[in-house]
Amino acid sequence: METQIPLTGAQERRDRNRADAQRTILDAARDLMAEGGLEALSMRRLADRCGYTAPTLYHYFPDKTGLIDALVDDWLATLVLEMRAVRPSADPIATTRALASVFVNLGIRNPSHYQLLVSRPEDTPDPPSLEEAQQIFDGPLHSLVADDLIADADGERLRQGLWCLLHGFILLQTTRPTEEWVPGLLDHAVDALLRGSLRSRDADTETRPKGGAS
Repeated sequence: METQIPLTGAQERRDRNRADAQRTILDAARDLMAEGGLEALSMRRLADRCGYTAPTLYHYFPDKTGLIDALVDDWLATLVLEMRAVRPSADPIATTRALASVFVNLGIRNPSHYQLLVSRPEDTPDPPSLEEAQQIFDGPLHSLVADDLIADADGERLRQGLWCLLHGFILLQTTRPTEEWVPGLLDHAVDALLRGSLRSRDADTETRPKGGAS
């Protein structure tokens, strides 16, 4: 077993100062995007907002791309924390509804961060928090397949359908904020998609030969 060398007081202070500086920069970048969208985010404006010099910014983030990657990962880390707070239900569909609500509401509250997430180039490495968020969201779907409520072949189709549904909700509600959306629309849509994919027990019974033979 590898022995970890304990940090000295000076090392701990340096690590803490670095973390505090990165937090200050990310918070300032978030505020700039909240005020003016992605167009408002520049390293010069960021330096003015957070009080650090440009060389200091580049010390923590090598370029704007590195800053954007950190913003995306920070948003996803918040998503993971909020998803973990969802108490799993005995009904996987209810759990999926709750997780879907967390994802959509966070995207609507932070449209610029969400836009950074979905506009990442395809060859960009996934942020560390993305895989965990996906695993949490996919958990109830795996339960439906494991309980034979959804055919294994339909599991991936259903997962992709749900992601399309949730991304569509965020896009429409952030680009059309004055639209009068029906209350509870997200829960209804997720429920309809999931329950519409469940195996029909009645149909299974009707296809079995009569007389007890199977």
